[in-house]
Amino acid sequence: MARDLAIDLGTANTLVYARGEGLVFAEPSVIALNKRSGEVLAMGNEAWRMIGRTPAHVVAERPLRKGAIKDFDITQRMVRVLFERVGVSRFNRPKVLICVPSAITAVERRAVTEAARRAGATDAQLIEQPLAAAIGANLPISEAMGNMVVDVGGGTSESAMLSLGGVVALEAVRIGSFDIDAAIMEYVKNEHGMAIGEHTAEEIKIQIGSAAPVAEELRAEVAGQEMMTGLPKKVILTATEIRRAINEPVTAMIESAVTCLTQAPPELGQDLMNEGIHLVGGGGLLRGFDVRLAEETGVPVNIVGEPLECVVMGAGQCIEDFDAMRIMFMESRPRQVGR
Repeated sequence: MARDLAIDLGTANTLVYARGEGLVFAEPSVIALNKRSGEVLAMGNEAWRMIGRTPAHVVAERPLRKGAIKDFDITQRMVRVLFERVGVSRFNRPKVLICVPSAITAVERRAVTEAARRAGATDAQLIEQPLAAAIGANLPISEAMGNMVVDVGGGTSESAMLSLGGVVALEAVRIGSFDIDAAIMEYVKNEHGMAIGEHTAEEIKIQIGSAAPVAEELRAEVAGQEMMTGLPKKVILTATEIRRAINEPVTAMIESAVTCLTQAPPELGQDLMNEGIHLVGGGGLLRGFDVRLAEETGVPVNIVGEPLECVVMGAGQCIEDFDAMRIMFMESRPRQVGR
């Protein structure tokens, strides 16, 4: 019997909810391939550990960037392996609901649904990540009141005002936590003459990264490769310099949320002051991000419970009653004028 699936196919992580079972998969969106044979060597956590450590004939990469498919064939293969990992076969083709950024284009929508169908789905529908996040956070989005969600993912940051089951205002930028990692890598290269990889940049972000001053300003010893000689090198980084290094992408995320607020009808302002902004996504866990967002919007900010799982759990609620919740789904094909 087919197990219908809800999938948060994120730039950073992929999460899968199976109907009647709950969360069944949560690993990095990384696949490792043998370029000579085309064989899939690993996916998820195992492939993530291979990044930057593979021989020339093996490539470990993320097939999605900025919330969009950058390599259709590899994405399709990753989805097929994902289906196998969660028990899908040619005998039990499931219906699939995939969470995607609101800013996704018509071409990107078709690419996502086509990848899922070719991988084995009998029906593939899409839902915007902010809407799924609001459902997962159990917000009263069907009521005549304003609910605002800020979703900071690996490749995109989206701010949405929701009311009466629909999107009232939306602002999205293709900037996310990976851009913070990239800013750290660039800063260390320019200021310390040292090259570091994705894993190291992410560790720095987690250990001492912050969007606003915090009570405990830490330091971190970081090892990398000296640019001039190619030899190993170590430097000490401070929380203050990393905050300065990542200010540009963080500011872009904050400004996106502010712009969304300015687009919302004034009648929803009181609701926001009472209920606050709901912060979801892994990028929102950056220390001080909630504090800075509250300061620059003048609205209280709440980090929802399980922010990394919120989107897929909301889509999971939809998959439990697929037909009744279709009204929440994006159209898999763009409307044509006159139809």
